[in-house]
Amino acid sequence: MYEFPFELDDFQKEACDYITDGKSVVVCAPTGAGKTVIAQHAIHCALETGKRVFYTTPLKALSNQKFSDFSEQYGADKVGLLTGDTSFNRDAQIVVMTTEVFRNMLYGTNFGSVTDNMKEVRYVILDEVHYMNDEQRGTVWEESIIYCPTNVQIIALSATVANADKLTDWINTVHSKTELINTDFRPVPLRFYYFDSSQPHTILPLLTPSGALNKKIKPEKKQFRRGKPVSKRNTVKDVIRVLHDKDMLPAIYFTFSRKKCDEQMEHCADLCLVSPKEQEEIRQIIDDYIAENPYLYKNKHIEYLLLGVASHHAGLLPGWKILVEKLFQKGLIKVVFATETLAAGINMPARSTVISSISKRTDSGHRTLTPSEFLQMSGRAGRRGMDEIGYVTIVGTAFQTPEEVAELVLSDANPLESKFSPSYSMVLNLLQRFTIEEAKELVLKSFGYFSSNSRVEPLLKLQAENQKLIDECNSFSCFCKRTNQDLLDYNKVREIYVQNRRTFKVIQKQEKKKNRPLSEEAQEFGRQNKIMLDKMHGYECDTCKLFKKHMKSIELLNRYEAKQKQLTKEIEKQKDIFWNRFLSHRAVLEEYGYLKDDYPNEQGIIISQLRSENELFLALIIFSGLLEDLTPAELASVICAITTEDMRADLYSQLPFSPNVRKKLNKIKDIKRALEKKQKTYDVEDPMYINGFYSPLIEMWVNGAEWDSIVDEVEMGEGDIVRTFKRVIDVLRQLCTISGIPEALAFTAREAINLINRSPIDIDG
Repeated sequence: MYEFPFELDDFQKEACDYITDGKSVVVCAPTGAGKTVIAQHAIHCALETGKRVFYTTPLKALSNQKFSDFSEQYGADKVGLLTGDTSFNRDAQIVVMTTEVFRNMLYGTNFGSVTDNMKEVRYVILDEVHYMNDEQRGTVWEESIIYCPTNVQIIALSATVANADKLTDWINTVHSKTELINTDFRPVPLRFYYFDSSQPHTILPLLTPSGALNKKIKPEKKQFRRGKPVSKRNTVKDVIRVLHDKDMLPAIYFTFSRKKCDEQMEHCADLCLVSPKEQEEIRQIIDDYIAENPYLYKNKHIEYLLLGVASHHAGLLPGWKILVEKLFQKGLIKVVFATETLAAGINMPARSTVISSISKRTDSGHRTLTPSEFLQMSGRAGRRGMDEIGYVTIVGTAFQTPEEVAELVLSDANPLESKFSPSYSMVLNLLQRFTIEEAKELVLKSFGYFSSNSRVEPLLKLQAENQKLIDECNSFSCFCKRTNQDLLDYNKVREIYVQNRRTFKVIQKQEKKKNRPLSEEAQEFGRQNKIMLDKMHGYECDTCKLFKKHMKSIELLNRYEAKQKQLTKEIEKQKDIFWNRFLSHRAVLEEYGYLKDDYPNEQGIIISQLRSENELFLALIIFSGLLEDLTPAELASVICAITTEDMRADLYSQLPFSPNVRKKLNKIKDIKRALEKKQKTYDVEDPMYINGFYSPLIEMWVNGAEWDSIVDEVEMGEGDIVRTFKRVIDVLRQLCTISGIPEALAFTAREAINLINRSPIDIDG
């Protein structure tokens, strides 16, 4: 085993031994426990044996960070980088990449053959493998593991999850011999505190030594006084002052709104957390950085950096976030107000984390944090080799009780859930390389299918409970030995009689009012009704005291049996949900003629190389020829509209489209409507967007507008604009690299990329 300059923990030694023995491993350990050491061991093994190693991460920023670290550690010539928009030294011994790039390489399409891509690769490190839980992108990790050649050792590094054993069993089944190293060991243990605003000059231990809630903590009172505004204390400043006084800084202060991150930072305007010497150092670093990135010169947050506080969220420019991270890593920023995305592996070690609330707003309303979300954030506290203890402070709010906070702190992590989801691209890629039977075998290898029992179990339980109710209804005992059908026959006769009697009385009343005798037909109707009454009296049910009870039992039985049918149908659907989705996508592709005899035609092969929310939608737009007579600015504008997700209804851009873009988008709406109809027929739910909010902005940018004039046009975070423009670059780059795209369109796409990708868009972070 490679000798590290420090003593390894037991779990690290165990994992390294398994890797040396040629086994794959799943390492499940808390944030900050030292999982990177295990990855480094695999890297050393590769370097010593002349083999190659791939290191995959979920985020481009993380990939860039690892590339920088490894280049410094192992030498720039030995390290390559592959992300959506960067390809550097791709044949190096150590190649850092996003997990999406690795998955795409395994498809063996526009990245070259799988054999070439995986040449001499001995190890694949899947960092942050708990991203399998990610709603949008989780499927990438499953596909990567399923398609990874079995002669490659997988080193899967995960934060704490509840079902690491199940994940390991699955990799064992679909890939190769895999061992689980599961530990809750933290080299820097955490201590939990609670900020109670009724005691603003201190923080209280959340739990007693026995693990019970500290009784000194009081629940927060709702701030309300009829007709008068309530002056609220500045909780943020109180919390930071306490942490500063107790020498518990630096801290990451997690909040769940970008706006609040900035507001909370601004609340610290009269706090200075750094010494004059540190302030001078901060000023020098800022001056040097802005000299290289002049677009940051007017950033209004600079004054707060000089106080030792900063904001960090997706609405900020990547270049600005890099500066904040740099200052924080040097210990010059004492508090960073951040959204939870900072918890996703960025190297910003802190002594403390502060969690502003245990609930957050989502698209479907407010909800409590999951135990895994809480663990991920709290786990950022405690710097190995620097702190003996990591401190986690939860701020009291009126919307949570101290009991709920204690329950969350003591909860175990959530299990990993499959987000495997067949797409048009997946269907075409698999059918390009495999028969339909082999494709089914691969789809049924998914973690989702492997763990479908856990998804079906609650339904089976409901089914069993429902069956008991059905059995109870069927066990109703009639002392006359009459069946349910006998009772239903009687009830039918009874209902006819009651209805006809009511009708006959109405006729009698009407005729009497008109002073007329009943007609022969009416009299016959009355006689027939009398016969119906006699027939009703002939049933034993007519005088049975249990009639209503028996009838109720039958009504319930019908209801339970209908529910049982639904449950049976849902169980069958859940068992084969992934294969059924695969078949649904295949059916739509067949409708359009891109698949014949389960093999993609020329256009089908083009679709297989695309990567987007809905590859077929993008392909139909390309095949329509609508993109081929556009200028670079117009092309960027159209692509922007079809890659921007639907946004909040109150966001509306008043900037006009150029006439040609408007005309193209109207025609694209027709393509969207036709595809929506087909998708609905086959129960496919892949999203499609036509949202022109940012389109005029990107057109202005491509035509040479300055960054400040772009930002002034809309009330959106600069980071949002950058991210949108980068998404456009990603699609334009595909138009340049995949086979079968008209050369003129590829040329325009290249021009558009060059014009978009200038400062600050060209900075990763």
